[in-house]
Amino acid sequence: MGETADILIIGAGIVGCSLAYHLALQGASRVVVVEQDLICSGSTGKSAGGIRQQFATELNVGLSLESIRMFDRMPEELGIDPGFRRVGYLFLASTPDELMLFQRNVELQQRCGVPARIVPPDDIRRLVPFVQLDGILGGSYCPTDGYAAPYEVTMGYAAAARRRGVRFHEQRAVTGILRSGDRACGVETGAGPVHAPLIVNAAGAFAGLIGTMAGVEVPITPFRRQLFTTHPIPAFAAEPPLTIDYHRNWYFRGELGGCLFSGPKDEESTFNTNVDWEHLAESVEQAVVRLPILAEAEIHRGWAGLYEISPDNNAILGPVPELRGFYVAGGHSGHGFQHGPIVGKLMAELILTGRTSIDIGPLGIERFRAGKAVLEPMTMHQA
Repeated sequence: MGETADILIIGAGIVGCSLAYHLALQGASRVVVVEQDLICSGSTGKSAGGIRQQFATELNVGLSLESIRMFDRMPEELGIDPGFRRVGYLFLASTPDELMLFQRNVELQQRCGVPARIVPPDDIRRLVPFVQLDGILGGSYCPTDGYAAPYEVTMGYAAAARRRGVRFHEQRAVTGILRSGDRACGVETGAGPVHAPLIVNAAGAFAGLIGTMAGVEVPITPFRRQLFTTHPIPAFAAEPPLTIDYHRNWYFRGELGGCLFSGPKDEESTFNTNVDWEHLAESVEQAVVRLPILAEAEIHRGWAGLYEISPDNNAILGPVPELRGFYVAGGHSGHGFQHGPIVGKLMAELILTGRTSIDIGPLGIERFRAGKAVLEPMTMHQA
C-alpha cells in the first residue's frame, strides 16, 4: 500500500524545510518530505548565502524584508545561529543604463524603507579600497545586506520541523508522480510509493523534471555556477561588502579571512556540478580584472551548484491549475536561500487557508501564459 501523508514535499533544501516547518507550525499534520540526496545537499548547500534587499520589484523587496526579520528571530525561534553577517551589498555599474537601473531601484527600495543609496566611484574606493574601478561609473550600496549560513539555517528548519512531527526521507528519489485523472495523489520512489492528496514541488533545479513526471510544464531550468575560495588575504581582514560587477555577472565576498569569488557562468543549461579545474587559471584571470590582489592569492577550494532559473528570474509559487493538488515553490533564480524563510511561511498559508499575508499571486505559474510576467533584472544569473 505504501506510506500515506496529508501533504508531501519534494525537496529538502531551504524552501522545502522552511515549508515543512511552517506547515507544522500552522497546524498541519502528517507532513512528509522526500529528498533524493541529503537535507541541504543541493543548490542551498552550495550557495554563497547572500541576503539582500536590492531588488527591482516591490514584491521581491518585500519578501527580503520579511525574510530578514525571520533570520533575526532564528536564535529564539529555531535555537540556531544563522550566521547573518551584515557586511553590505555593493553593485557596480559599467554603463549609463546600468546606473539608471540602479537609481530606479534605489528609489523603490528607499520607499520600502531600505537604506540603499547610489554611490559614486570615490565612495566605492572607500568601501572596497582594493577593487580595480576601471570603467565603473558608480554603484548602489545597502549596508544592511549581507550573507548567512545556508547549511545551519536549513538544518535548523529541518530539526524544528521534526520536533513538530514532520517525517523526512533522505536518499529517496522521486521516480514518478501518481495521478488520478486531473488530481495528483502521491509519488513513486525507489523505496515504494507515498500517497498524498497534496504535493509541493520544491525540488529546486530539478523542479522542471518533477513537472515532466507529473505531465505538466514547470518552466524551471538548471544552470551551473562555480565558486572558489582563497586562503586568508590580509586585505580581507576587515571584511568588505559582497560586491557584484553587474556587467560581468561576477561577484566576491569575504570567507574566513580569504576571498570567495564566482567562477564562469555557463551559457547552456546543465545538471553538471563538477568544477572545471582545468579552467581555474582562466577564472582567476577574470577575477583579477577587478581584484588584482588575487594574482598572488592561493586557491583553497572550489565547488559548483545549480541555479534554478525561471523565464523572468522570479520565483514560481502556487498551484498548477491543470493538476489539482500539485503546487510549485521554486524557480528563485539565485535568491532562493534569502527568500526561503518567508516563502515557506507564505506557501504554508496558501495551502492551509487559501490566503497569504503577502500577496504572491503575481508569482503564480499562470503568469507566463497570461503574459503577466515581470522581469527581475537584479539577479546573479541573467538567463
